[in-house]
Amino acid sequence: MGPSMNFAPHTALADTLLAFLGPQGTDGSHDLTHIQRVWRNAAAIAATEPAADTELLLAATILHDCVAVEKDSPLRSQASRLSAERARQLVAPLGWTATRVDGLAHAIATHSFSAGLRPETLEARIVQDADRLDAIGAIGVARCFYIGGRMQSALYSSDDPSANDRDLDDRRFVLDHFKAKLFLVVDGFLTPAGQAMAAERSRTMRAFVETFLAEIGG
Repeated sequence: MGPSMNFAPHTALADTLLAFLGPQGTDGSHDLTHIQRVWRNAAAIAATEPAADTELLLAATILHDCVAVEKDSPLRSQASRLSAERARQLVAPLGWTATRVDGLAHAIATHSFSAGLRPETLEARIVQDADRLDAIGAIGVARCFYIGGRMQSALYSSDDPSANDRDLDDRRFVLDHFKAKLFLVVDGFLTPAGQAMAAERSRTMRAFVETFLAEIGG
C-alpha cells in the first residue's frame, strides 16, 4: 500500500502533493507519519463538520510544514507563513481559484502555535486542531522528547524538576515544555470534536508527567 492510500478518499491529490514535497528531511517529528496522523485527526473532525472542504483540508495537511524550520531557529515564528507562501506556488498547477488558494494559505499560516494567528475559516480551525492533537497525548510526549534530543536538551532540572522556584526553560529542559506550552495548547482547541479529543489526550499527557515526576522523586 502506497503512502497516498492513507489519505483516502483524496488519494490522487495526495499523490500529486506528496510528489511536490520531494525527499523527506531528517526531522522524524515532522515526517510523512506526522502528516498521516494530522490527516487522520483532520478527517475525524471533518466527519462532524459536514460543511468542511475535505479536499482543501487534505492539501493544507500535506503542505502545512512544506518549509522546514527547526524548533530552535530564529525563523520559527515565521515557519507557517513561509509554508503558506510555498504552498501557493506548489498548488499553482492544480488550477484552483484564487479564493481557494487563499483559503489553503490561510489554513496553513494559522495552524502554528508560535505564529499567533487566529483561524478565520472552518478548514483553518480544523487544521489547527488536527496539528495540535499530534503535539499532545502519547504521541505528543514521544515527539517532545525526540525534539529535545535533537536540540541536545537535558531531560529535566535535577534541582527543581517541576520549575516551582525557577523560570521555565524548555530549551534547556525537555520536561519544562509541558508547562511552557503543551498544557497550554489543550485549552485552545476550536472545534467541538477537537476539544473532546484534546481532553482525552490531555489526561494521558498529564498522567505521564505525574508518573515521571514520581519516578525521579520530583
